[in-house]
This record gives sequence, structure tokens and C-alpha cells, in this order.
Amino acid sequence: MRELVVLGTASQVPTRYRNHNGYVLRWDDETILFDPGEGTQRQMLHAGLAVTPLTRICVTHFHGDHSLGLPGVIQRISLDRVPHPVAVHFPAGGQVFFDRLRHATSFWDQADLAVQPVDAGFAVETRAGRLTALPLRHVIDTYGYRLEEPDSRRMIPALLDAYNIRGPAVGELRRTGSLGPVRLDDVSAPRPGQRFAFIMDTGLCDAVYELAEGVDLLVIESTFLAADAELAEQVGHLTAGQAGAVAREAGVRTLVLTHFSQRYTDPAAFRTEAAEQFDGEIVVAEDLMRVPVPPRLTSTDDDRAAASRTES
Repeated sequence: MRELVVLGTASQVPTRYRNHNGYVLRWDDETILFDPGEGTQRQMLHAGLAVTPLTRICVTHFHGDHSLGLPGVIQRISLDRVPHPVAVHFPAGGQVFFDRLRHATSFWDQADLAVQPVDAGFAVETRAGRLTALPLRHVIDTYGYRLEEPDSRRMIPALLDAYNIRGPAVGELRRTGSLGPVRLDDVSAPRPGQRFAFIMDTGLCDAVYELAEGVDLLVIESTFLAADAELAEQVGHLTAGQAGAVAREAGVRTLVLTHFSQRYTDPAAFRTEAAEQFDGEIVVAEDLMRVPVPPRLTSTDDDRAAASRTES
């Protein structure tokens, strides 16, 4: 199961149809909550999500629409007696805000939180791959996140059969890299890892492109439309067109636009502007929407080329 569950899509001011931010990335054994804004706990209930599967919480910055849901989520982790540690990442410069939110009210505190603030050069290995963070350009310390699955190799059944390799021998070949004269490369093809990036509240900067480079799924703020580009620049935000241009230049597969200003009433306008820059798949996020991570890219050409080696 690899999908993004959208809990909220508003920016500073929620609307009748858009809650404050909140995004859950379900990636095999890793379940990551990004930017829990106000109302996140209730939105999780509407989305059919419990807190128990959460393994990690990532906060980009400590503006309220990205973090005021933290107290409720943490207290629910305690109330439900989540049996495993939940890692929590946030900008190191915002430690004082995290401490205030962590103990915002009186509650029976049983939450096992592995608090790991992020700064320049942050990287941690997770069960889903390598999680990194880079500083963005906003009015307070803000970081974007990137999750990168390691590259591996895909076994090709026809070639395994050709070499009469079956059962436990396949696992041994994977582990050791060779089995007698047969090398792993002889019966497999490259399997690129999948990649995800989460970019909120920022003006254009090098880190935006670096985080987005080659990802399968990019979740990125598009607070404004082009008519308000000057305002976007002043307050450290992106337009839908800029988000589309980032996706095009970074080679993104699926673009998810979110964090919309309440001044706009037509969501289709965001898609229209982004599509002027990016001709890939564009999702204009709605509350409680589920967005699958695009299927892993595979190439039958790899299989054919490998099979021809044995025939020759």
C-alpha cells in the first residue's frame, strides 16, 4: 500500500470545504503524518485512519495551519497507547514551539516520541527508505522533506527458469550476488526505487528543485494564482504555475497541488495554470482524497534484452 491521504488543503484560513493542512503518507510499513494542522485528529477519523499505525510525524514549520493539530495527535497517541515509538521531525530552530505544543494541555502522557529535530544535512534511514530534509525560503525556519527508496534489482522469471534456479536458491542468489557461475546481473534487471517529496510554504529556491528531482509523487504548495504572483513572492509562497514549472524541470511523474488561499473559489484554475507548465498528471487536492503513488516503472525491454543474452 503506497498512497497519500489528504486530510486538509487550506492555507492560513480554513474554509467550509477545506480544513487546515494534514497529509498521511502510507508507504508499506511506514505511515508518516505531514504537517498536522488544526482539526487533523477529526479529519483522520473521517478518512478512516487511526493514530496507531503512525510511525513518524514530519512538520515543515511552526505556522499554525501546519502544526496546531500536534497536541491533539500526540494526546491521542497517548490515549490509544500506541505500542511503538513515533519519530517526530521539525525544524531545530522551532524547538520552543514544539515544546509548547507537546505540553499544550494537561493529559495522561504515555506517548513514546522519538524527537529528532532537523537541520542542514538531516538524513535518517526508515523502513521506507532514506528521509532527508532541506531548508526552504519562508519567513520562519521551514524544511521540505524527501523520501527515497533504495534502488534494487528485479528478478526475471524467464531467466531464472533458463538457469534452473528456483525456490530457496533465488534468495541465496539475491543475498550473495552469485550462485556458481550465475551472477545476479544475469537473471535480473535494475529496479529504481520510488521517490516522494513534500514541499510547503516557500518561495522558489534551489532546495525546491533538489527535493523534487525525479520523484514519483510531488506534494507542493500552490497558494496563489499568477494574478497574485507579486504577493506570493513577498510572503514566500508559490503560484500554481511555478509549481507546474518545478514539476516539469524536476522530471516529476505526478504533481499534487495543495495549500490554497481562501481568496480563490475555482479549484480548476490551479490545474489550468499548472498545466501550462507541466504536461504530466496533475491532482488538485481535495480534503479526504486518496492519491496513489504511481505504479513502479517497469520495462519489458529489460526482460527481452536479458532473455536474448541466454539465447545467444
